[in-house]
Amino acid sequence: MTAFYTDRLSARPGETVALHATSAQGPCRLEIARIGRERVVVAVVEDIDVGDHPTPDDADSNGCAWPVAGHVEIGPDWKTGYYDLLLTDAGGEQWHHCLCVRPARGTRSARALIVLSTNTYHAYNYWGGASAYCDVAGLMSGAKPFAEAMAGAIGVLSTERPFPQMIIAAPEDAPRLVNLRKRDFGETPWAADPDWRLRHLQTPYDGSAGFLHKWEHAFVDWAEREGIALDYATDGDLDAEADALDGYACVLLVGHSEYWTVNERDALERFVDAGGGLAIFSGNTAFWKVRFENGGRTYVCHKWRGFENDPAVRDDPSLATHLWSHRAFERPEATITGLTFLFGGYHRLGMCVARGQGGYTIYNDRHWALAGTDLFYGDVIGDTLPLLGYENDGCRFYFGADGLPKPAPGLGVPENLEIIGLAPCAFGEDPDSPYHPIIPPENLDAVARDVFGDPEMAANPALIRGHAVVASFRRGGGEVFNGGTTEWAHALRANDPFIAQITRNVLARFKAT
Repeated sequence: MTAFYTDRLSARPGETVALHATSAQGPCRLEIARIGRERVVVAVVEDIDVGDHPTPDDADSNGCAWPVAGHVEIGPDWKTGYYDLLLTDAGGEQWHHCLCVRPARGTRSARALIVLSTNTYHAYNYWGGASAYCDVAGLMSGAKPFAEAMAGAIGVLSTERPFPQMIIAAPEDAPRLVNLRKRDFGETPWAADPDWRLRHLQTPYDGSAGFLHKWEHAFVDWAEREGIALDYATDGDLDAEADALDGYACVLLVGHSEYWTVNERDALERFVDAGGGLAIFSGNTAFWKVRFENGGRTYVCHKWRGFENDPAVRDDPSLATHLWSHRAFERPEATITGLTFLFGGYHRLGMCVARGQGGYTIYNDRHWALAGTDLFYGDVIGDTLPLLGYENDGCRFYFGADGLPKPAPGLGVPENLEIIGLAPCAFGEDPDSPYHPIIPPENLDAVARDVFGDPEMAANPALIRGHAVVASFRRGGGEVFNGGTTEWAHALRANDPFIAQITRNVLARFKAT
């Protein structure tokens, strides 16, 4: 087997990145290419001497500890962006990894910064066996049934290991996490493309993270076609550097920015309060609170078991990793995002709104984000794409005297939230459904107890009935726009004129262009 990882996921020009690799067929060749609208090779390193090293049994939690096989120095002319690192051994076997190249320290090349959701990459990484979700090796080998495999999820994950290739280098034809058509009468529910998954041995977790041929890639492709300049950083950069956002007018979160550390959240809140524009083209945003240890080599993400399984919490409860909406933190994510997955949910997957419209119904057609879109009250946008699918964020609402939806208080949803459009979602499949469940169940007992403080609420169907919402609000000196869905970038890739114009309006208002 040939595989490798790097000692860091981001670097600046002039900095050096170490490669940790194993191969039974050395020497190896490394190709480094910037990925955007095109794949541009910037460097090739030949004849890398790579030894054949075993993978420890606990590599998922403690790392591989492979020796350094070589170093790569970031060239002074390498543009900021996402880079694909491709290692090929003497027998032709290949392995991909990733690297974010940032602008030179103290400089920026654009007014807008896209923050790659690398915390989500880490949470879904099951290389070596398990992830924060599941004992994926046990599940895929058939050694463990689904419930038992999910119970084998780990809360301490090493960043010193490779990424599964379906996460970090999915094929171009990898299916989206959405059912492209509505469920027919009496049809058995499904999710995405089961036939493709079987042919490619795809796990249920491969499509939820990564750049290549997924959300961030789709957005970058559109931005480059539009001539919109972007600088790049990672979640880890915002955690490690308090000044990572200095000098930018706009920060963009795209696709699946699900996991935030305290430092990252602090940085984003300071940025908006100081006058910045936060453009969220992501779904399930900031749902989980996580942290790094050991200089970034350990990623702590206990999820539902954040207060039970983490020894550090006994001395300092503030270190706990759990829902940002957990009452113990007094800091629900909606105070900075405007919306929450707890009030949104899934759309067009399994029995979660299986015959959903796939797009937003427009209500506030006079909102600034709709300027020049030719959209009016009651119009539906994105339904043919579909725009909505997989995971979506929302809020509770009521209708005002003007006939438009207004935000209802709860879980930090801002009073001044301006709702533009809505669509039904579900925070899980109905337990009374006659069909076998497909979507991994959310822990409704924990949500009812730890978020709402009412254990009996777990049995209330209202807990799983939500809406996707597209909205904006002002906070401090700045402003936040939230598209409310993971799938926004796919609408841009499809050249949807409505979503493209809304995106242009957001970026123009936030001085990104």
